[in-house]
Amino acid sequence: MPPIISVVGKSESGKTTLIEKLIPELKNRGYRIGTIKHAHHNFDMDKEGKDSWRHKAAGSETVVIVSPGKISIVKDEYFERLEHLEKYFDVMDLVITEGFKREKMPKIEVCRAARNKKPLCQDDNTLIALVTDTETNLNVPTFGLEEIKGLADLIEKKYL
Repeated sequence: MPPIISVVGKSESGKTTLIEKLIPELKNRGYRIGTIKHAHHNFDMDKEGKDSWRHKAAGSETVVIVSPGKISIVKDEYFERLEHLEKYFDVMDLVITEGFKREKMPKIEVCRAARNKKPLCQDDNTLIALVTDTETNLNVPTFGLEEIKGLADLIEKKYL
């Protein structure tokens, strides 16, 4: 499994936005990036009534949707640990997860003043960086919300 870094923070803190900015920066440096999004509930990627949704609803345990340039897989599978997903990311240089704040893996926390008063992971020894618009005295590298190149430099130096 390639290195995994998790971007964590409260809901609506800017985790997805940070990942959207970080992926192209790392890809421009020549790295292959995969992502995993944590969901706290069941989800459907397909629209009700579509053929692939109907296959799943009929009982197919795995549905693969294929078009030129894209493959999607919807699979019934018990998820317990991120290592179970290794087969999907074997050609990646780095996997960025969104969420998984309770997992013991390197974390980058997004902490915005509008969403929380203090970082969620301030006592977590797996916190490797903080992306914030507030003052902090945590003993980890701290980046502003738009300091993507600096954050990418840190990731590249430590994990790539």
